[in-house]
Amino acid sequence: MSLHFRAKFHAVALALGAACALPAHAQTEIQWWHSMSGALGEWVNDLAKEFNESQQEYRVTPTYKGQYGESMTAAIAAFRSGNAPHILQVFEVGTATMMASKGAIKPVAEVMKEAGLAFDPKAYVPAVAGYYTAPNGQMLSFPFNSSTTVFFYNKDAFKAAGLDADKPPKTWPEVKEAAQKLKAAGHKCPLTTSWVSWTQLESFSAWHNVLFATENNGFGGTGARMAVDSPVHLRHIENLAGMAKDGLLIYKGRGNLADATFVSGECAMTTGSSGLYANVKRNAKFASGISTLPYYPDVQGAPQNTVIGGASLWVMGGKKADEYKGVGKFFAFLAQPEVAARSHQRTGYLPVTIAAYELTEKSGFYKENPGTDVAVQQMIRQTTDKSRGIRLGNFVQIRTIVDEELEGVWSGKQSPKQALDAVVKRGNEQLERFQKAHK
Repeated sequence: MSLHFRAKFHAVALALGAACALPAHAQTEIQWWHSMSGALGEWVNDLAKEFNESQQEYRVTPTYKGQYGESMTAAIAAFRSGNAPHILQVFEVGTATMMASKGAIKPVAEVMKEAGLAFDPKAYVPAVAGYYTAPNGQMLSFPFNSSTTVFFYNKDAFKAAGLDADKPPKTWPEVKEAAQKLKAAGHKCPLTTSWVSWTQLESFSAWHNVLFATENNGFGGTGARMAVDSPVHLRHIENLAGMAKDGLLIYKGRGNLADATFVSGECAMTTGSSGLYANVKRNAKFASGISTLPYYPDVQGAPQNTVIGGASLWVMGGKKADEYKGVGKFFAFLAQPEVAARSHQRTGYLPVTIAAYELTEKSGFYKENPGTDVAVQQMIRQTTDKSRGIRLGNFVQIRTIVDEELEGVWSGKQSPKQALDAVVKRGNEQLERFQKAHK
C-alpha cells in the first residue's frame, strides 16, 4: 500500500469513525439545577433518565447545586453572566423573589402555550397551583416537589415506652405526655423538629387559622408585616421552651438537620416535611408512623389546613425557542398521571395533580401504606385567607432570623416573648426593604 493511499485510507476511516460516533439526531440539551440529595437525588436522576429514553429530541441533564438557598443564589449569579440553566428548582420561600425577578424568568404557562402543549392549571391540586399563580391567574412555575408539614413517630419506641403505637398524639398536650413517657423509658431525644420556622410558626399559624403576617400573609401585597407575636404563637413557643428545658424537645440544628436523627432512631418523634418519607422508608430500621401536625384543641378554628412547602420548577429567561419547547415537553412528561403518581408514592411529596391522587387512591397505595395520605388530607381542606399560604419578600432572610432568635430560646438565653418580639422587629425590616425595592 503506497504512503499516499495509506494516508487517504486513514483519512476516510477517521471520517467514517467520526460519523458513526455522532448521534443520528443531534439532541438539544436542557440544563436542570436542583437541590435533591440522597434518595431524592436518585429520584430526580431517574425522572430525567426516563424522559430522555422516551424521546430523541431533547436531553435533560440534572445537576445538584447544593441546598435550596445555594442553588437559587448560584442561578441568579449565572443568569447575570448569561449562563443560567433552563430549569431551576426553587423552594417555596423563594417564590416572591422569583416573581419579582422580571426578565429572569419565563412563566410556565407561556412556555407550555408557545410549545403548543395542553396545560390546564385546574388539573393541579388547588392548594399547590394557587401558591404558584400570579394575581392575573397565570401559572408562573411548575409544581414539582410540593410537601407539607407532618408528624413522624417511631412505633417501636412507642411500644417500648408503653404507648399505643397505633394511636399517635394528635394535640400538643398529648405530644408532651408521650415525650414524658419516652424520656422515662430512657429515650434521650423524645422529640425534635426540622425546618423550625416552617413547622413551628408558618404551618402552625395556618393549622390554627391565625396570621403569620398581615396582608393575608403577603398575598395581599408587599405591605405585609410580621404577626407572630400573637397570644397563640407566644403560648406555643413557651410550651416548646418548657419542653426543651425538661429534655423533652431536643434541638438538632437548622434546615433539615434533625431528619437524620429521626431516621437513625436517635429521636422518637419529629415534625418535618412529608418528603422525609422516602428517606424513612429506605433507611429506617424501625417501624414508623405518619400523623397530622399537632394542634391546641382549645384554639378556635384549629385544625384548619397546613401550608405548602417543598419547591417548584422555574424556567429561566433568555433561552432559544427550541430549548423552551424541550422544557415544555419535559414538564408535560412530569405531569402525566402515572409519572406524577409514582413520584408521590416514592417520595412522600404531594401528588401535584388531582389525577395522580386519584390513581394512587385507586391503586390501594394509601391502604397498604397507612399515613401516606396525611399530607394530602391536610392540604385539601378548605383554606381561609389566613391559611392559604405565606408569600413574603426576603423570606429566606426571615427564616434565618427565626432560627437565630429561637436558638436563644432553646438554649435558655432569652425568653419566648423576647425572641418573638425580635422576629417581628427584624422581620419587618426585611419586609420594608423588599417593599421599597419592588415598588
